[in-house]
Amino acid sequence: MSAPHILAAESGGEFHAPGVELFDWGPLFPGGPAWLEWLTKPVLVVLLSVIIVCAFAWAAFRKPKLVPRGAQNVGEVAYLFVREQIARPALGKDSDRWMPFLFATFAFILVMNLMGVVPVLQLPGPSHIAFAIVLAAVVYVMMIFLGIKHQGLVGYFKNIMFPPGLPKLLYVVLAPIEFLSTIILRPFTHSVRLFANMFAGHILLAFFATVGYWFLIEKLTPAGFGVGVVGLLMTIIMTGFEMFIQALQAFIFTVLAASYIAGSLHAEH
Repeated sequence: MSAPHILAAESGGEFHAPGVELFDWGPLFPGGPAWLEWLTKPVLVVLLSVIIVCAFAWAAFRKPKLVPRGAQNVGEVAYLFVREQIARPALGKDSDRWMPFLFATFAFILVMNLMGVVPVLQLPGPSHIAFAIVLAAVVYVMMIFLGIKHQGLVGYFKNIMFPPGLPKLLYVVLAPIEFLSTIILRPFTHSVRLFANMFAGHILLAFFATVGYWFLIEKLTPAGFGVGVVGLLMTIIMTGFEMFIQALQAFIFTVLAASYIAGSLHAEH
C-alpha cells in the first residue's frame, strides 16, 4: 500500500487516486432537451477555444496599425513565432501561403491545451482522443491530397517507398517500412502524441491536487500534514510544468503538420 493510502487509513478514511473517470463527462444539462445532449464539458472546452481564437484574431488583426499595441502586438509576436520557427524552416518559399492554416492550428491547439489549467474548466480538449484524431485526420487528408496533386498518384507513392540513391536490395526492406510509417501509422502517431501528453498531464495534476486537498482539508492529521504540503507544492510545480508541455505539444503538432505538407509539396522532403 502506498504512503497516501496508509496515512488516509490512519485518519479514518480511504484515499482514492483520480483515474479515467476524470474524462467521463455526460451532458451539461442532464434531463434537458434531447437536442442539447451533445453539449458535454469536452465539447464546451473546444467551442470556447474556437471562440477565443477567433475573437483574439479579430481583435489583433481587424485594424492593424503601423505601431502595434495591445492585442495586435501579441498577435504579431505569435504570428512571427509560427512563421519563423515552424513555417519557414519546413516550407521555405511556400511558408506564407500556408501560414493561415499553421497559425490557426497552433493557436487552436494551444488554447485547447491551456484549458487544462483554467479554473472550473480544468480539462485540456485533446485529452479526449477523438479531438486529437480529428486534428491529425485533417492534416493526413491534406498530406495525401497534396502529395497526389503535386507528384501524381504513382509518383507520390514511389517517392515515399523508393527514395532515390539507395542500393536496390535495400528497397525490399525499406519500401514496406516507409509505406507503413508514412501512410498507415503517421496519423496514429500524430494524434496519440498530443492525446497521451494531455491525458497523462491532466491525471498527474488531478492526483497531486487531490492529495493536497485530502490531507490538508478533508482528513487533516499530524501524520498526513506533510504529505498534504508535498501534494500542494507539487500541484503548483506541475501546473507550471504542464503549461510548458501544453505549449510544447501545440508547437510539435504544428511542426509535424508543416513537415508533412512540405513532404507532399516537394518530393525531396
